[in-house]
Amino acid sequence: MKAVVITSPGGPEVLQLKEVEDPQIKDDEVLIKVAAAALNRADTLQRQGKYPPPQGDSEYPGLECSGTIEAVGKDVTRWKIGDQVCALVSGGGYAEKVAVPAGQVLPVPSGVSLQDAASFPEVACTVWSTIFMMSRLSAGETLLVHGGSSGIGTFAIQIAKYYGVTKVFVTAGSDEKLAACKDLGADVCINYKTQDFVARVKEETGGKGVDVILDNLGGSYFQRNLDSLNLGGRLFIIGFMGGTVTEVNLSGMLARRLTVQAAGLRNRSKENKALIISEVEKNVWPAIAAGKVKPVVYKYLPLGQASEGHKLMESSKHIGKILLVV
Repeated sequence: MKAVVITSPGGPEVLQLKEVEDPQIKDDEVLIKVAAAALNRADTLQRQGKYPPPQGDSEYPGLECSGTIEAVGKDVTRWKIGDQVCALVSGGGYAEKVAVPAGQVLPVPSGVSLQDAASFPEVACTVWSTIFMMSRLSAGETLLVHGGSSGIGTFAIQIAKYYGVTKVFVTAGSDEKLAACKDLGADVCINYKTQDFVARVKEETGGKGVDVILDNLGGSYFQRNLDSLNLGGRLFIIGFMGGTVTEVNLSGMLARRLTVQAAGLRNRSKENKALIISEVEKNVWPAIAAGKVKPVVYKYLPLGQASEGHKLMESSKHIGKILLVV
């Protein structure tokens, strides 16, 4: 089969389409003939040598894909050859075929094309497992999403509104991105280049702050995120685009009973991923089937142009997801 290979750690140009061995499936896995794979920020880190795949997983990039099941392991009961699915993978999505544990596979949501289904597994599992399963975001609460126009952001806005979050705040760096967020249902759209998000949050919440923040910046926003939280507020960190080290005044955490959590998805156990997948199917898939959460795809590129996809992602010009089509 053909797969996108990281020839050596470096810039987008190190990604090359090569002929490689087909993956061999284990008893609890399925083999998916890939229709499309979606890009994630983590893929760019892996390409630079900063985010290696977990031990024993595919060395090729790609954390989510969609396609048709071509083979099933002997312990697999739910899936059969010919099923159209999408999946959360620990690597290997940028390829013509990928082996996936059966518990990390989802049916293509009703009303979504096979290609576009590739845009959902990673964002749905990330958002659901963090601000819903761990931060317990509930109807009637308020949410701030940094990077509102990203794949994660565009999904988080929609699912939060579906579940009755009263006000969704987002930050983004251009008027075009903020307009896209507003179209998806965001209530307060803040240009972080020209506005102080803490001041806007306080102004819009009568000085209280928001209940939950989903943050991909880390260090550079840590203090300001704490300052933006309501009594009993929860900050969830899923990325460190603003660094991992900072100085912080912790007094507000105690005074306002704040919680700070952080988690990734890739290095979790198969069992934990299967649990998240089942929660996503139960809680998110009906929202997609109802047309209340839509795929937001910025660009479709052929698999052989993965390097162009990475350049686009690192330019941060995109809104939503970038897909590689096989």
